[in-house]
Amino acid sequence: MASSKAAHEIQALRDEIAEHNRRYYLLDAPLISDAEYDRLLRRLEELEKAHPGLVRADSPTQRPGAPPLASFAPSSHLRPMLSLANAFDDGELDEFLQRVGKTLGSECRAFVIEPKLDGVAVNLLYTTGKLQSAATRGDGTTGEEVTANVKTIKSIPLRLAGDDRYPDTIEIRGEVVITKSDFAGLNERRDEEGMSVFANPRNAAAGSLRQLDSRITARRPLECFVHSVGACEPPMFERQSEFLAQAGRWGFRVHPSVRTVKTPEGVRQAYRDLVEIRDRLDVDIDGMVVKVDSFADQRRLGELSRSPRWAIAYKFKPRQAETKIERIVASVGRLGTITPVAELEPVKLGGVVISNASLHNMDEIARKDLRAGDAVIVERAGDVIPYVVRSLPEKRVRRLRRFKMPSSCPACGANVVRLEGEVAYRCTGRSCPAQLKETLRHFASKNAMDIDGLGEKLVAALVTTGMVHNFADLYRLKLEDLAALDRMGDKSAANLLEAIEASRGRPLGRLINALGIRHVGETVARRLATRFPSLEELASARVEELTAMDGIGPELASSITAFFSDPSNRRLLTALREAGIRPAPEAPRQGGALEGKTLVLTGKLSMARNHVKDMIHEAGGNVASAVSGKTDYVVAGEAASSKLKKAGDLGVPIIDERKLLALLGRESA
Repeated sequence: MASSKAAHEIQALRDEIAEHNRRYYLLDAPLISDAEYDRLLRRLEELEKAHPGLVRADSPTQRPGAPPLASFAPSSHLRPMLSLANAFDDGELDEFLQRVGKTLGSECRAFVIEPKLDGVAVNLLYTTGKLQSAATRGDGTTGEEVTANVKTIKSIPLRLAGDDRYPDTIEIRGEVVITKSDFAGLNERRDEEGMSVFANPRNAAAGSLRQLDSRITARRPLECFVHSVGACEPPMFERQSEFLAQAGRWGFRVHPSVRTVKTPEGVRQAYRDLVEIRDRLDVDIDGMVVKVDSFADQRRLGELSRSPRWAIAYKFKPRQAETKIERIVASVGRLGTITPVAELEPVKLGGVVISNASLHNMDEIARKDLRAGDAVIVERAGDVIPYVVRSLPEKRVRRLRRFKMPSSCPACGANVVRLEGEVAYRCTGRSCPAQLKETLRHFASKNAMDIDGLGEKLVAALVTTGMVHNFADLYRLKLEDLAALDRMGDKSAANLLEAIEASRGRPLGRLINALGIRHVGETVARRLATRFPSLEELASARVEELTAMDGIGPELASSITAFFSDPSNRRLLTALREAGIRPAPEAPRQGGALEGKTLVLTGKLSMARNHVKDMIHEAGGNVASAVSGKTDYVVAGEAASSKLKKAGDLGVPIIDERKLLALLGRESA
């Protein structure tokens, strides 16, 4: 019973963290604070440690980031870009220092201290001193190729400066950021132009770096600070401090707060010093990174699948302040989810005025006993998304009423229901304007139909004025109608119409993702588009056909069939066809290295399992869940299952990841 309960909580946490990863890494639109995210991840780590049999290779605890977007070409790193383990108090920092001391003894003579910049990680590949390519972190093994955009960042040299003493090949890693002062100016200009403003410098940097048009990136005030080295051939450095010094001579920016200390007490003092100066820095930092200086010592300490043993990030304590909940309101999301939101008495926290905070769901409200009129503690950790930590019931001077979820939607008046087994309440309205606004924003997002310029304010105006009632109405907009909107001139209207026109022929997978089917994200949408070459065929698919596909279970299959069975959605598909939407077919997987081959994965792999599957699919292969006589290869990782025995009985070749990469021609992936 306990194991079943743990398995349920583990899966719920994995799903929740995966969604937050998607929003943070791919959409640059996080919903929760860093502190709340760390709390969720820490809880998952605790549960997996207590139940090792439930650990999976695709768990968020086993991977450093998120898969790259299909909008960009994939770019494999020569050496993995790992995430850092976190310490949240002096005790956890001391545990790290003691582990290092136990392994290295008195031989560990120095640590490099670096501010933990709150930006976007990039991997810069140089050959004989020239910049060859640049990529985001991605899933740690493969990122998004953003070379053209990176070349617009003036603090990244296209050719290394100095005396031509360069390695043949070197990966230089850094953090792309926007300074606080530049961020203020950027948002001011966007507001004057009627565009939505960025939530924080990190989101602005991420969105700027991942533009499909590098001319847009060039207009954004991006900076880059380097912090580490990946592959380096031939080897050139013996210490982290030596690399950083040379990086400065080559023309890179190294943060001036970087320092080397020789004792554990020096590490602790460095943290206190950073806390003291953090608000005076022009770059957002959310902690301190401690690295063992010697590369030889780093190799002795080794790495885990997700993080190195020779480094740790000591996160700053969350910024907290006391304020008051003035009222609790119900907010309607894209899929009709009703989220309680606290409207707060404005309070300044870490340089940002906080006036609203999501309370997530009714269970959270009950757990913290939150009521309108309560004095509460709110915190902000690394970004502007606030989090209500707790109420202060001892300060209640009168009886306060508990919040009740409304029985009807505040946006359209339709019934609100709570489905069995869910924590969320949902609006049942078919034409809810609040849902429409969110669905339109999703439809136009970069990994869906990619309609540049269709931001939050414009979507609200289109819905409020009645110009748009569904996706198809976007394709009937006229120049004169758009130009009449507030802050929308002829040029902006023409640009938007051009972007809408360009979206008519997006690949089918993007259109499926854009429809907003519950539980269907970008990867599933692409797989569906490969299996069903038209929207009509997908709409007619039976549950049995869907569950026969790898990675699609009964719940997801039911969600897909329910969507296409809905008469209003059927009418929407007809309207899209009549509006001239003709999605391009997904690129056929022909002639790949694994064309026609069937592979089965088993055991714990060093790469994220979904990433391995995508590589196989891209090479023309298929991934099955069970070994049979039709299986061509079984790819085995650590602690492989009984599938190995069945493969041996059937004479199916068993290979490891290195052999798989060789078959794919990606030995360095």
